[in-house]
Amino acid sequence: MLWGSNARAAHPIFFHHLLKGIKNGARMWVIDPRRTASAKFADAWLGLSVGTDIALANGVARQIIHAGLVNEEFVEQATEGFEAFAAFVEPWTLEYTAEVTGVPAEAIADLAHGYAKAATAQLLWTLGITEHHTGVDNVLALSNLSLLTGHVGRWGSGLVPLRGQNNVQGGGDMGALPNKLPGFQDVDNDALRKKFEEAWGTTFTGQVGLNLTEMFEAMATRELRAVWVVGENPADSEADAKHARAMLEGLDVLVVQDVFMTRTAQLADVVFPAALGWAESDGTVTSSERRVQRTRAAISPPGQARQEIDIIADLAQRMGAADWGYPTAEELWDELRALSPMHGGMSWQRLADEGGLQWPCPDEDHPGSRFLHGRLWERPISGRRAPFSCVEHRPPIDALSEEFPLRLTTGRALDSFNTGVQTESFNSPIRSGEALELSASDALHLGVQAGDRVQVSSRRGSIQMTISIDATLQTGLAFTTYHFPELADINQLVSDAYDKKSGTAEFKATAIRVEKIAETTHA
Repeated sequence: MLWGSNARAAHPIFFHHLLKGIKNGARMWVIDPRRTASAKFADAWLGLSVGTDIALANGVARQIIHAGLVNEEFVEQATEGFEAFAAFVEPWTLEYTAEVTGVPAEAIADLAHGYAKAATAQLLWTLGITEHHTGVDNVLALSNLSLLTGHVGRWGSGLVPLRGQNNVQGGGDMGALPNKLPGFQDVDNDALRKKFEEAWGTTFTGQVGLNLTEMFEAMATRELRAVWVVGENPADSEADAKHARAMLEGLDVLVVQDVFMTRTAQLADVVFPAALGWAESDGTVTSSERRVQRTRAAISPPGQARQEIDIIADLAQRMGAADWGYPTAEELWDELRALSPMHGGMSWQRLADEGGLQWPCPDEDHPGSRFLHGRLWERPISGRRAPFSCVEHRPPIDALSEEFPLRLTTGRALDSFNTGVQTESFNSPIRSGEALELSASDALHLGVQAGDRVQVSSRRGSIQMTISIDATLQTGLAFTTYHFPELADINQLVSDAYDKKSGTAEFKATAIRVEKIAETTHA
């Protein structure tokens, strides 16, 4: 199942592996409000209404239970909370689920039976699941399906979150999370924190930090007055972009470390030009499958650009940490291995010799882990049981209304990336994504056609865009990308609602109004 992911456009290399599986006889269901490029290769496309993922997952779960397709041995031996979960999803009949989601009951039943009966099955998702105010609950709802069927912890079966950017996984590995130390160790665990304090020769609070959304809230109250941005462009990428830029401009100090002069860098008091993380630097990256690989500098950074670890070391010295020195990438990696058990067996040399290793890899005799959660198939299982989660369907916060009757969702185009910083400087014969795509029926109702200029408004502001017609879009649904903020500053419109558990904004569900701009006549 490819759920909330247009992998054909967002993860094209990975999608070729999916196509190999289809060629070898695998079936694919695509669950997405849009009939995406990925959906065209699927056995079935389930075009659910935006923000009804939990409802659909609960309906699929009930059907699996009522059809007698639960993996009873796995549920009994490896999970907890099944009885409460079964009672919780009982109201989600096929008919009720169809009514809420807009997906035909027959398609829901086909999905439930096909997934549950498969010998192996993977459930894959990306930002179409997580960029909602219910993002964490959406993931838990999908996880319930894998627990019902035993499609987890086995080769060929599992839950597969496709990462939105290169090395996002590696950032998490290194502790770039408000509640984690390197190796995903809890910052508020006294024993774990003491290990780091002893290694680093200092003490630090066990208080959980702020996520990105909470940082902007803290900027608004002046609790946060200095920010150091490394490899990020929040002036363009944050929801309610006009407000985000005002918060950045109001800081006492804004430092940006990047390889491009982004809009955020243009707002900065200080800019540190940095070397590229792959072509100009030695280090590691971690893929979505937890594979840690070496990177090696092929060329020297241009001009004043410097290695990021040297920039950090220089700044540390100027702040009084004279004993830091200038550690190499290998020395920093060895420090990580000494502190993170899941990386302990990944020596610098092994990473080079073996072309990468998958964590957890606790010692140098360990081959790395091809998949996670295999312990759930041990009898008795080691560790805690996997819990079912009872999660409620909650519609998007930015509700449709007579004033804002269309639902705008966003995504990626094949040849562009994020806010366009890395892709805008080269030409592409397939470039697209700056227009507002409407269904043919909505365009007819609004009296617009392809190429017309329109004003697009939400509860946060208005921008001008050019219309494109997508014959596959469902009535009431509009789509665009966020690759071209200079042409269509779409994040000025996007809902500022966010998931309180993850801090991720609801980029996928904005209520909008579209109005044709009157043509100006000249005498």
